[in-house]
Amino acid sequence: MIRVNVFGRSMSVRRVGEEWQLFNESQTGMRSRVYEVVIPPELAEDQLLSYLDDIYHEQASAQHPEVRLESK
Repeated sequence: MIRVNVFGRSMSVRRVGEEWQLFNESQTGMRSRVYEVVIPPELAEDQLLSYLDDIYHEQASAQHPEVRLESK
């Protein structure tokens, strides 16, 4: 499971077989699947941040200007 901060939103990505699955993460530990965004299966792990940046770039703000890995 890869935890990411997408312009201030806590999300996670995991690889299941040949597909990537994207989830919203709540502050209470609840996880909900995001079905509206399909991550291409051929995308490498090191390309995930750039891809999520492209998809969610409208949510960028001065306070949250980038997509980044969340600290553990």
